[in-house]
Amino acid sequence: MDGFVFLVGVIGNIISVLVFLSPVKTFVRVVKSRSTEEFESLPYICTLLNSSLWTYYGIIKPGSYLVATVNGFGVVVEIIYVALFLLFAPPWKKRRTAILLGVVDIGFFAAALSVTHLLLHGDMRINAIGFMCSGLNIIMYASPLAAMPSPTDTTGKSPSCSRGK
Repeated sequence: MDGFVFLVGVIGNIISVLVFLSPVKTFVRVVKSRSTEEFESLPYICTLLNSSLWTYYGIIKPGSYLVATVNGFGVVVEIIYVALFLLFAPPWKKRRTAILLGVVDIGFFAAALSVTHLLLHGDMRINAIGFMCSGLNIIMYASPLAAMPSPTDTTGKSPSCSRGK
């Protein structure tokens, strides 16, 4: 069973690497045009935080080296993406990105690391970081749903509720 679990973990890591590399085409476009155009930095900043926390989790949880290595790779990739964004963004986007980077990826990550390292021990530390990582995953992957159009018609009625009378 351990061999099967490891194999599934390796397959998951391969898929995760492909997900981390999926914006490469976008950043090739950014570098070629020397502009971030309409792209936003927030997804890359959030993914950097997510990868950083998962890397920490993989380091502190015994036997979780697959989690640590794939997310460590993700940290490196996301740092490159954010650096390219900072390099090619207009001044106002650079300021906004730098502030977000400082607050989210440096401030929040440092606070999470400090609090869990200094105040929590053993399984409590592992569980606290695991819950933070899981919560952030849910927020990250559910957030695009907020941009989806609402299934209401122009009268404000839901299509499932509007029946001809």
